[in-house]
Amino acid sequence: MNLDDLELEALATRAPSRLELWPQILSRANVRSMAEVGVWKGEFAESILGKCDFLSRYYLIDPWAHLPDWNKPFNVDSAKFDDIYAEAMHRTAFAAGKTVVLRGQTKDVVDQIPDDSLDLAYIDGDHTLRGITIDLITLCPKIREGGFIGGDDFVNTPWQHDARFEPTLVCPFCVYFAEAMRWPIIALPHCQFLMQKTSGSRFSFTDLTGRYADLSLNKLPPGFPRKA
Repeated sequence: MNLDDLELEALATRAPSRLELWPQILSRANVRSMAEVGVWKGEFAESILGKCDFLSRYYLIDPWAHLPDWNKPFNVDSAKFDDIYAEAMHRTAFAAGKTVVLRGQTKDVVDQIPDDSLDLAYIDGDHTLRGITIDLITLCPKIREGGFIGGDDFVNTPWQHDARFEPTLVCPFCVYFAEAMRWPIIALPHCQFLMQKTSGSRFSFTDLTGRYADLSLNKLPPGFPRKA
């Protein structure tokens, strides 16, 4: 199945949120085994597992721990992360027979996923340049031929939060990664993206939102004074 076969433009037009969009994509793409990177409190996992009874394996990947080298707003203290982890486990307990919890950073736990076993990986973890680079490269061997990589926070500005925090570079890095791999990638509404791991294809970037004409990083943070 190719990206074009998923009729993503029609799906994107109708879906009011990412929680409504992804179950339709997973169903059309015949996803049975997937991983989510960056589970946080488990809202996304709970929604997907509740709506997609066709899933047989769902990997939950998240360190749920304070990281000294991660400068992002969600890097709370360890005690709060223990509560967040408990909430995620509570939200997904109904699907315990399908879930595999990998508590750690992607690079440290990814080897517990067999190569070529995932139909899709959903990345919503460390959105810094370092984080998205590590997530994409380490997850790539785990995706079967013809499988997919998607994710959240595909925002067309590095200053998703403000200048106090490390820039968010899911976009444009995912586009450049797809170009290097010669894969097609699509920008979806609600700051989502989807690319397909497929040999013998050619790179293409399809923007279904009209927000990604300029992928340059020459965008100043809000409130930053411009030269006269």
